[in-house]
Amino acid sequence: MNMIKSNAEQIVTRIQQSCDKVSRDVQEVCPIIVTKNRTNEEIQEVYSLGFRHFAENRVEKLLERQEQFPHEDIIWHLIGPLQKRKVKQVINRIDLFHAIDRLSIMDEIEKRLEHPLDCMLEINVSGEESKHGFTPEEALDAYRASEQYEKIRIVGLMTMALFDASDEEIRFFFSRLAQIAKEIENKEGLETPLFLSMGMSGDFEEAIECGATHIRIGTSWFEKEEDEWDS
Repeated sequence: MNMIKSNAEQIVTRIQQSCDKVSRDVQEVCPIIVTKNRTNEEIQEVYSLGFRHFAENRVEKLLERQEQFPHEDIIWHLIGPLQKRKVKQVINRIDLFHAIDRLSIMDEIEKRLEHPLDCMLEINVSGEESKHGFTPEEALDAYRASEQYEKIRIVGLMTMALFDASDEEIRFFFSRLAQIAKEIENKEGLETPLFLSMGMSGDFEEAIECGATHIRIGTSWFEKEEDEWDS
């Protein structure tokens, strides 16, 4: 058995085990393949195994991937920050944008969209200065601000744990995002729960146990080591 197939089977097993641990349906969790720095051959192999959710964190790379993989059944995720001047290039070519990190970018996205787009608010739960996103205290107001737009549909929240966080800290960050989502759902009377995009190769199991619906996995698909923080 080749390494990528073996890795994929292990990831699927670990997702199932994490769901079982907290009595969740495995169908609630969407594993996303982060293609950063991977070869076309590697990506094709994951695709051939039946996975269809792919992500890049840079606009240029995502557009390049789409040229290389023009498959209509691929669901494309942009998971990195978006500069205003690049919105026009990419916003109508993705299926889900995970990283609305400031109010000003929403104006530009709305202006350039040709159809409704599912998006997530990026929340800087850890408070790390180098990370993008709204503070937990700003999350509700950011959600409310998004409601003025016709084409931007906020369907969830996204966060990242600190690179060197302990297991306890990781669980705190992820649980806090789930708590923020619940607060928004309750105060806004949402009938559909918000998605939670959190967890990468090094911490996706903890993320699932804390309620993640979208996990962004890179290296674990392609290499033997487990740690991966590149998405």
